[in-house]
Amino acid sequence: MEKLEKTLEEWKAMLDPQQYEVCRLSATERPFSGKYNATKTDGVYHCVCCNEALFDSKAKFDSGCGWPSFYEPIGKSAMTEIRDVSHGMIRTEVKCARCDAHLGHVFPDGPPPTGLRYCINSVCLNLEPRE
Repeated sequence: MEKLEKTLEEWKAMLDPQQYEVCRLSATERPFSGKYNATKTDGVYHCVCCNEALFDSKAKFDSGCGWPSFYEPIGKSAMTEIRDVSHGMIRTEVKCARCDAHLGHVFPDGPPPTGLRYCINSVCLNLEPRE
């Protein structure tokens, strides 16, 4: 996978303000506010910054946390994991492997088969419905 690199100014020009804040500055959208939190549409979720495929809707589940949740990414190489010790807790941040966009966090409290919960900001995603 070829890495996509842009300056913050280039990202700011191509993303809307909320996408820029979350994807490039690691902010978080308000819980239960994202357009994909409750969607049941069948398809593939892509990174809003670089269009890399990240999650299949088949791995989406309702965790009740207020953000779209998935039990696994579309592939192990789709994202990178980084230890995050901000906000007085230890978490694992997930970023798009292609463009380093902040997506959200992964937690060890998801359903089978993985036991993981990828808690992802809707604003970071574009859903491409299956036909």
